[in-house]
Amino acid sequence: MKKVLLTAIDSFTGKHLHHYLQSNGYDVYGTSLLSNDKQIFTCDITQKNDIQKVLHAVKPDYIIHLAGISFVGHGTNEDFYRINTIGSINILDALLELNMQVKKILLVSSATVYGNQNREILDESLCPVPANHYGASKYAMESLAHTYFNKLPIIITRPFNYTGVGQDPNFLIPKIVSHFKEKKSVIELGNLNVSREFNDVAFLCEAYRRLLESDIEGECFNIASGRGIALMDVIEMMQAIAGYNIEIKVNPAFVRKNEIKSLTGSSKKLFDTVGRIDQKAFSETLKDMFEA
Repeated sequence: MKKVLLTAIDSFTGKHLHHYLQSNGYDVYGTSLLSNDKQIFTCDITQKNDIQKVLHAVKPDYIIHLAGISFVGHGTNEDFYRINTIGSINILDALLELNMQVKKILLVSSATVYGNQNREILDESLCPVPANHYGASKYAMESLAHTYFNKLPIIITRPFNYTGVGQDPNFLIPKIVSHFKEKKSVIELGNLNVSREFNDVAFLCEAYRRLLESDIEGECFNIASGRGIALMDVIEMMQAIAGYNIEIKVNPAFVRKNEIKSLTGSSKKLFDTVGRIDQKAFSETLKDMFEA
């Protein structure tokens, strides 16, 4: 079996990828800050010794690096760089110091590196201009990772927004769904006139598997479908699913000064490389989350 190591295997994405890759013939191992599972190792990626112990024990064929802070509103700015940037580079350094051969490393960045480009479709040729510490920490990781392209088989991924069952309610879509599940009459949101690419987590899992199995390395890919959905359309879908209308209030505390108005990605490079990836309608994703 093909051994794959997922950092943060107990995260929302990690849990979905774990089951998906297992069902596709992979022997899945993972890291977590706390673990009692024989195939999941306790590991803090800011500690290179922790990483080396895991790599030595697993000897993976593939690595998908998911660990990091992904919530833009996280309170401590220094953590973004300590974990998202330095922690990621620790993994690459650990591989080199152990002289360990792997077939592919997927480093997960984010579409937020693009910032507000004043364009409807964002592609990989654009120069990133991140507008917050999360995006800046991911772009710093990308920039440093490029210096390892001649040493390790790396692919950098820039996932656009995705969601599904089990995502933390700190994130926008789970927050909206939970309000309807709890039959609340009012929801407080930030900027209403925004459009995002909301994909199903299954779309991301399929994209990651295909990239792992490709012959490509030393490249950066949007994990995107080009499917932009306005926030107010999401509310309308949920009102139809739940069978009632909700009152929307704009809370100034939720309005971000540097809000990126539109984040929709070009899927051309991804689909040209691994083939088109279809996914279910977003209303079906919302229904799955509502009924879970």
